[in-house]
Amino acid sequence: MQVHYQELGQLPAFKNAVITIGTFDGVHLGHQQIIAQLKEEARAINGESVIISFYPHPRSVIAGTNSDVKLLSTLEEKIELLNISGIDHLVIIPFNLTFANQTAEEYISEFLVKLFHPHTIIIGYDHRFGKNRVGDYQLLVAYGKKLGFAVKEIPEHILNEVVISSTKVRKALLDKDISTANKFLGYEYFFEGFVIKGNQLGKTIGYPTANLQINATEKLIPGNGVYAVHASILEEKNISSKLKGMMNIGVRPTIGGVLRVIEVNLFDFDQDIYGKTLKVSLHSLLREEKKFSGLETLQVQLGADKNNAQLALNK
Repeated sequence: MQVHYQELGQLPAFKNAVITIGTFDGVHLGHQQIIAQLKEEARAINGESVIISFYPHPRSVIAGTNSDVKLLSTLEEKIELLNISGIDHLVIIPFNLTFANQTAEEYISEFLVKLFHPHTIIIGYDHRFGKNRVGDYQLLVAYGKKLGFAVKEIPEHILNEVVISSTKVRKALLDKDISTANKFLGYEYFFEGFVIKGNQLGKTIGYPTANLQINATEKLIPGNGVYAVHASILEEKNISSKLKGMMNIGVRPTIGGVLRVIEVNLFDFDQDIYGKTLKVSLHSLLREEKKFSGLETLQVQLGADKNNAQLALNK
């Protein structure tokens, strides 16, 4: 897959481009149905599959400082997931108010046609574009007849599945229903964090943790609780990408904590990874976060948590 970003004047001459447009947040199973249709259409005409997406998320730009958009995938993660899907081209459009204020006619003629010369555009019946979102599927069809491109509709049931899936994934993650989230995603939900020094408490009770700093503020973080996880250390070829562990997300009420932290205990692992980036994939919820009577009680519970996590991860 070729990724084109911010150099829109230097896009290649696409061969019989079959394009679709969307945020593709999470690239879940609903999105995968659209991608399968995109690839099939491209193969049928010996063309190239092209996804057009946007960064930052359009809602965050239009809402400005009032934005509370939480995403299932960062830009880098979306690129990774779409690369796995096997499309030919991903074009990331830098989304800003100038782009948002194009008329619908300019969007078609100056953006879609001028830059992509599409053979076919695959779009949903309810897709809206242009200033005040006045452009729609019917306008695209009319312009396609004049400018020489075909327009095909994504079936309504697939569009509904995309919307329902995205909503269910977000709600499931916030509710700590990891099995439901992963079912709709088609993979284990993951996020990345920069390993920073904590208060070293975990080490003193036999469960050292990697404390994570999440720099992508738009990334959706699951609800507070203790989880069984898979983990990998990025950019480290000599460390296994199949590490297992348990993760706590919460305020650590047993020690009177007030700030929300994310800390991961990696099993059978004792290397110094401060300053590294850890990718954590959620397997299942082990239990809710709770306050214990003291560190000894917490230590006993962590032993039980580890056993339960190993049982879950070894299934």
